Amino acid sequence: MSVDSYQKAELFILKECQKEVYSQEIECLARGTNISKQSSLISLSPFLDSQGLIRVGGCLEKAESWLPTGEINPIIIPKNSYISKLLIDRYHNSVKHQGRHLTEGALRSAGYWLIGAKRLISSFIQKCVICRKLRGKFQEQKMADLPSDRLTPGPPFTFVGLDTFGPWQVLTRKTRGGSANSKRWAILFTCMTTRAVHIEVIESLSSSCFINSLRRFQSLRGQAKVYRSDRGTNFIGATDDSNIEAINVEDLTVKNFPCESGSVWKFNPPHSSHMGGVWERMIGVTRRILDAVILTSSSKSLTRESLTTFLAEVTAIINARPIAQISSDPEMPLILSPSMLLTGKQDYLPVITDTYNLKDMYRAQWKHVQVLSDIFWKHWRSDYLQCLQQRRKWHVDKDDIKVGDVILMRDKSIYRGEKNSHASVGGVGKQTQKETPGSYLNISLGKVDSTQLPSYIKLTVNFTPSLDQGSNSFFNKNMDIIKSQLCE
Repeated sequence: MSVDSYQKAELFILKECQKEVYSQEIECLARGTNISKQSSLISLSPFLDSQGLIRVGGCLEKAESWLPTGEINPIIIPKNSYISKLLIDRYHNSVKHQGRHLTEGALRSAGYWLIGAKRLISSFIQKCVICRKLRGKFQEQKMADLPSDRLTPGPPFTFVGLDTFGPWQVLTRKTRGGSANSKRWAILFTCMTTRAVHIEVIESLSSSCFINSLRRFQSLRGQAKVYRSDRGTNFIGATDDSNIEAINVEDLTVKNFPCESGSVWKFNPPHSSHMGGVWERMIGVTRRILDAVILTSSSKSLTRESLTTFLAEVTAIINARPIAQISSDPEMPLILSPSMLLTGKQDYLPVITDTYNLKDMYRAQWKHVQVLSDIFWKHWRSDYLQCLQQRRKWHVDKDDIKVGDVILMRDKSIYRGEKNSHASVGGVGKQTQKETPGSYLNISLGKVDSTQLPSYIKLTVNFTPSLDQGSNSFFNKNMDIIKSQLCE
């Protein structure tokens, strides 16, 4: 087709599009009368050009010496027409899937005035698959209630969360050529209820070192009912194929140790680091205090003995921190801290229970400790628990992904700018027996490991297969349809 044929076809389509919506306005303008005041075009001062198209009159007529006609008098496009969607699609692609401002600017420069352009373009960008790949937000859900481990009073370190961190280069021995260094790690145990911490230094990420640290912890802090940790490579045996030295909690030796002592080990779901915020926060505090301690120490080299001493001092500092708001009342100078319950020592006793009088408390040490314990749990209930009431983020209930949804998977470990860094397309299927504990999704398409729960971005294209047909066969049979719908 020639250029003239393209221009005639474009003119015909635009005239039919305007005639379908603005037929009354076209009749009034053709007769030379004013359009109705209730018309949506009244503020644009429309007029009919020589080709019969409605254009914007506006207030820029005197800029014709340097502005093109398309920008002074753009063609009016109805907002509910299919042509408006096609124009948005074309110029959104021309600006390489940038935001609404650039897309609207490209449309205006091309000589088109879309009615309700801002809302139309925003709606189009929200449904654009490529824009979701580039700038889409991960799906999220309302923050769940806190587990009972965080809310049940009891002895310290009854419910424990743990994680490893490090390593540090420590001096092991001096040689003729200088000195030999080796790495040391640490395991942080934190009480889910009182927020106290306990740190053990280990020589390697091996099962034997981990069991020894666990035995030392239990000897000092007593038996724990529940242990919680993430499913990181430090605790899972998935690193065997990579020849990475790691603590394998699923190893038979490690698995039997807590079982023999009557403890339960609970894993967080994969890719759910927010569920381990209790110990992740404490690890961050530990690192900051340890960096300051090492920086201000006079020792030139870090040895295992000095590292152990530093971490013990860090533990004392963390356990002495206030876990609730500090009162400005001069009659309430008590600072609620985990060390108050761990050590049974406090310089100031603001409240004396009715069970024990002041004379008996100073006479018997166990009554002194009992009073401190009563004071701690009273303020823990009235002050600390109230701080956990509010949700800091994720406030609104949202739709869960369902079997049959087409989702967009993205690996957080890959940068967006890298080749093949964009998300893979996957279908949500039923949960199978082969999935590991804590897994929620079974992905049918794309290069996605079905034993993991990556972050996902839900698309606007949904397919709902019948239950007897099976999700896997559905997505396999409709691969071409899915790819075409997702602009692959």
